[in-house]
Amino acid sequence: MIFVVEDEPRLAQLVRDYLQAAGYTARVFDHGLAVEPAVRAETPALILLDVMLPGRDGLSICRALRAFSPVPIIMLTARVEEVDRLIGLEAGADDYICKPFSPREVVARVRAVLRRAPAWHDAAPPAAPRGEAEPAPAGLVIDTDHHRARWDGQWLDLTPVELRLLAALAAQPGRVFSRDQLLDKLHPDQRTLSDRTVDSHIKNLRRKLETVRPGQELIRSIYGVGYKFEP
Repeated sequence: MIFVVEDEPRLAQLVRDYLQAAGYTARVFDHGLAVEPAVRAETPALILLDVMLPGRDGLSICRALRAFSPVPIIMLTARVEEVDRLIGLEAGADDYICKPFSPREVVARVRAVLRRAPAWHDAAPPAAPRGEAEPAPAGLVIDTDHHRARWDGQWLDLTPVELRLLAALAAQPGRVFSRDQLLDKLHPDQRTLSDRTVDSHIKNLRRKLETVRPGQELIRSIYGVGYKFEP
């Protein structure tokens, strides 16, 4: 099930029709206050989330969902300024589509995000994770099959982009990656993004890692170059 959270009825219906034609089931919400309870009750596979909504705005909803769920989120917005895109990413969004857009593009983005984060909601934490990143630092387990990461025995609630970022850095501890190299790993479709996008995801990832190891900087910034992982 894909949630389409959009208060413009014609646009919401158009997106739903295209998703259903592509083989997905979709449910439309036109009010921000209805989204979080529905996610807790129904566990959607992905959410298309408009920024400007009555009752509760999309960025607030995104932050609230990230407190308990790694459900993939694609933001829909008429705001095209870079600062607004970065705010969306820092709130935990996995992708961003600016209006006006083609509904075919929306379907393509949905497929791409779901392909990178398959069936996250169907998997309980496995006893013996498969698809681990190799080599993995001591204490870190990355299960790409089930979109899970465990650090010092604690499961991390990571977005699909954050999981790919952690896997890339952790696969080669101590190696310095430039922002361009990390962008290539985050979005293999080669879309045009600012390198500040990486900074936003690194900030979110650091915050989540620090919940396990408070006060320890696991992802180090290398001035003028990029980032490296040092467990």
